Amino acid sequence: LPAGPMQSGIPNKEKARIRQKFAQGLVSREDLLEAESASYHSAGTCTFYGTANSNQMLMEIMGLHLPGSSFINPYTELRDGLTGNAVETMLKQLIQSKDANCLADVVTEKTIINGLVGLLSTGGSTNHAIHLVAIAKAAGIELTWKDMSDLSEVVPLLTRIYPNGSADVNHFQAAGGMGFLMRELVGAGFLHNDVKTIVGEGLEAYTQEPRLDTDNNLIITDSNGPSKVKWVPCPENSLDEDVLRPVDNPFSKQGGLQLLTGNLGKAVIKVSAVAIEHQVVTAPAKVFSSQSALQEAYTRGELNQDFIAVLKEQGPKAKGMPELHKLTPVMATLQDEGYKVAIVTDGRMSGASGKVPAAIHLAPEAVEGGII
Repeated sequence: LPAGPMQSGIPNKEKARIRQKFAQGLVSREDLLEAESASYHSAGTCTFYGTANSNQMLMEIMGLHLPGSSFINPYTELRDGLTGNAVETMLKQLIQSKDANCLADVVTEKTIINGLVGLLSTGGSTNHAIHLVAIAKAAGIELTWKDMSDLSEVVPLLTRIYPNGSADVNHFQAAGGMGFLMRELVGAGFLHNDVKTIVGEGLEAYTQEPRLDTDNNLIITDSNGPSKVKWVPCPENSLDEDVLRPVDNPFSKQGGLQLLTGNLGKAVIKVSAVAIEHQVVTAPAKVFSSQSALQEAYTRGELNQDFIAVLKEQGPKAKGMPELHKLTPVMATLQDEGYKVAIVTDGRMSGASGKVPAAIHLAPEAVEGGII
């Protein structure tokens, strides 16, 4: 049962601008809180394409959500209708058979690969470089970063959703959403279609989108009940090719996540959010052991130069792998000022590194003897 995203607030780029201004000391904490409140203003997932929305995409493309249910806003008739339909679907299957559509039947090698294809084709969260591996392991399947890298060489990038572009997930939904995306991927052979889902065999149902059924006898089950839902074919063409494109006209011929290897080990980078001119950085390293140490160095005026920020001891065994979001405003500001900057860390940023190149999840991590 996905939550769906909140309705759009202030544009994500404006939110990022205020955060950068705050990092520079140019706006007050009150200004920052006002912008954050305008961004995260209601129930639902945040509107940028981070981990939460990547999760919703992933569950749908693996056949674990009702078709088209990932990105419907909360507190709408359609969201309520989908929730009611999902509960009804579960109860019917439970009554028919206690073993109907158990996870062991639905989560297979093929659905894991479908999930990875979805992640790459949308430039989703780097957190899924570990989440998908863990999901696969729980199902008795070995999935490696090499598998991700191999697929990324051939799976095209079909979306531009912030931080990979200026649009948010509501714009993606309006452009055609998951139905259009999955029809394109199924039609081009990038998704396994011979899979079991919670609504039956194959992915054809997932190439449709939900609508409220306006037949007089089907609008409402009762005065307090959910609206009935029907599914209709998704648009033949993308309704906004600045946000969502067909397979034959991708934003990139490669996927949005890439595997990096070298003398430090291996790491993941979200290339879909990084402009080509910023994808290669050669600069001296500056080593830090915390986000706050880097922020303090910036405040003292010590970072006005080309450099690669190396944050060690941020991995799962060292500190439980905290999110390193506080790095983004500082590093993005320095990049905007013309400095060549990048990040290398054994921690995580979930793709929130945005336009700054960031090699994350570096393994082996520092506390395990990693060279970092």
